[in-house]
Amino acid sequence: MKEPRLRILVVGASGTLGRAVVKELGQRHDIVTAGRNSGEVKLDITDVTSIRRAFEKTGPFDAVTSATGEAAFLPLAEIEARSPGESAYKLGLENKLLGQVNLALVARDFLREGGSITLTSGFLSRDFIVAGSSSSMVNGALESFVRAAAIELPRGLRINIVSPGVFTESMETYGSFFRGFEPVPVARAATAVSRSVEGRQTGQVYAVD
Repeated sequence: MKEPRLRILVVGASGTLGRAVVKELGQRHDIVTAGRNSGEVKLDITDVTSIRRAFEKTGPFDAVTSATGEAAFLPLAEIEARSPGESAYKLGLENKLLGQVNLALVARDFLREGGSITLTSGFLSRDFIVAGSSSSMVNGALESFVRAAAIELPRGLRINIVSPGVFTESMETYGSFFRGFEPVPVARAATAVSRSVEGRQTGQVYAVD
């Protein structure tokens, strides 16, 4: 059976995971790269207007994948109760969580029937480290959102999320937070993205440990 050639938007295409996703899916499909400061189309996930403008300029797509999202690593002792706009959790909430949620909400209007959305969380939703409360909270929320959104998306659209461990390629930067954890090659996470895009499942959390 001949596989269909898909048109796929990869958001965060210049990052560690994004480059691996482009390499994996680009062998079989047509890729449009996007990012805040690089890519074929500029797209800032913290700005809904930027998201919608990017889709209006380049859509429609068969699949949208997110390989982006930031959260702060801070010890809980340094985090004080604050309003959302002043909280130490602001970065994770506005960027990795709502940024990806808003990307999915806009994408549903520009995806072809039966298209897919793939978001990215991380293994701190199920394992925990000192200074990781922001990532754990955001990752868990993203995974719950995907499970819930899957039962409501229209037109046969699918949504899944890839939840990888710390990447081997990122240990030089983040290794001090993950002593004793076995890192995973980023190519394995890209393969999980392929499973989401090219498979037929929905509402799945693909753990890559």
